[in-house]
Amino acid sequence: MNAVVLNKAMLWAGGDISVGDHKGTREVFGLTINFDVVWSSLIAAAIVLGLGFLMRRKITDGVPGKLQLFFETVTEQVTELADSAMPEEGRRYVPLAVCIFLFVLTCNWLEIIPTEHWMVSPTADVNLPLAMALTVIVWVHIKSFKVRGIRGYFAHYAQPYKALIPINIIEELTKPITLTFRLFGNMFSGGLMVVVISSLLPIYIFWVGELVWKPFDMFVGAIQAFIFALLTIMYFGMATTKDGH
Repeated sequence: MNAVVLNKAMLWAGGDISVGDHKGTREVFGLTINFDVVWSSLIAAAIVLGLGFLMRRKITDGVPGKLQLFFETVTEQVTELADSAMPEEGRRYVPLAVCIFLFVLTCNWLEIIPTEHWMVSPTADVNLPLAMALTVIVWVHIKSFKVRGIRGYFAHYAQPYKALIPINIIEELTKPITLTFRLFGNMFSGGLMVVVISSLLPIYIFWVGELVWKPFDMFVGAIQAFIFALLTIMYFGMATTKDGH
């Protein structure tokens, strides 16, 4: 599925919202690759890794700096979520959840940088949320298989009653779909609202619409990153419990 990127110049010129415009789209072995989404994802990953290595180099037991304080705050919040969702071994998945939160948050906020659409929000393209959701869900099932064993893995589909097996299977199949479109839908709608609000204003004051909506869009981006990380912990918790209820 092609990504959705909103082109404001097209909107102002023709009054229509242009869907599917990308910078640097190429066909590779019959596949359409949107390189603006690819390099934006790589930039987001580089930012997260760079901040992580910088924080590790400057970490101290004394008075923490701003970067260390930020990482400590995020880690503490995620740890509290993990303890509430998985009291016994939830902290094992804290590094994964923190990494997901920071990466998704960075992707969601990339469009704040004015780059004439050369750097977009990768999470507003359905491909990245889908890839992340599939990675998480496949990892969850692999972990569940290792923890529960063959019999326990297939037996949990019959909990609490065998009659619910079809419903439990459908639930597992829909998890990556809901995880994908929850993130993609909210980020796409945020970008859409920026364009719609801007289109209602004259081109010379379009920035007023962005100034009004962008802070709220950033808040939504932070919430969606938090929800993605939270659901990741919850899915691992449900997949690794051996309780019969």
